[in-house]
Amino acid sequence: MGKKRQLSVTDVTYRPSLSAPIGVDFLDFAELATRGDRRGLDLAAPLRPDFHHLIHVRQGPVRHTVDFQDYTLDSGSWLWVRAGQVHQYVPRDHAAARGTIVIWQPGFITAEPLQNDSPMLPTGRHARSADLALRHLAHEYGDLASIPLDAHIETLRHLLSVLLLRLAHACPAPTSPGSDSDVFRSFRAAVEHDFADSHHVNDYAAALGYSVRTLSRAAQAATGSTAKQYLDARILLEARRLLVHTDANSAEISRRLGFRDPSDFTKFFRKRDGGTPLRFREVARGRAPGAISAPASDE
Repeated sequence: MGKKRQLSVTDVTYRPSLSAPIGVDFLDFAELATRGDRRGLDLAAPLRPDFHHLIHVRQGPVRHTVDFQDYTLDSGSWLWVRAGQVHQYVPRDHAAARGTIVIWQPGFITAEPLQNDSPMLPTGRHARSADLALRHLAHEYGDLASIPLDAHIETLRHLLSVLLLRLAHACPAPTSPGSDSDVFRSFRAAVEHDFADSHHVNDYAAALGYSVRTLSRAAQAATGSTAKQYLDARILLEARRLLVHTDANSAEISRRLGFRDPSDFTKFFRKRDGGTPLRFREVARGRAPGAISAPASDE
């Protein structure tokens, strides 16, 4: 199984270039490496940025790991890594790659039309439209002086939203969000804030003013999972992060995730992951980063 090792996570704050407009920035893979060196960041180690990344690969492949899921981004691929997700690059890949990375702070755009968490590979007119939207965004990003700063920033907000909308329609998630998308966004935000305090969907339904059935319908439309499955998956993800990236024992992790008793946490983890928390930690630390498969859903 190899030597055990702790894969500690480095929290990365938003620090754009000096000339970047407020809230959004552009860089390529060479600049990514330069900024990493300047900040003392190991891009091959687990990083948790507090900002979004939209990665577009023009010349690949680029291998990338996001929350224990391995991806290979071929030429023409796009990947959105959301703020707070733990991700890693393969240095020898991004050193030879060509492409663009758009980064922005949460709240820079008001809507998140893209639900797809897997690499996207638009084809035909969809690919051309996405590339055109990116070029338009890049042009406006570099044209800082032609209009007032507030108008410039507002233009960038709209153009980034256009790009994400283009990608959402070019590469829809397996089940596309419909009229319930606003409901799901509210539910997702509530889960992100309260998953360690409440493990029951009816608590979220009461707080948001919806029925459990409405939340489940919205979650099913947006993700293909019920509201309970979505909530449990978020708790499981945090458990996996704590097991791999910290030395906290099972009792401490249980407490941090809101379980009344460590045995309840172990039962929860075993039912959804197929093994014990200790076994998961041993395997994860004995294998290469990103070698753990995605968690099984709770049917």
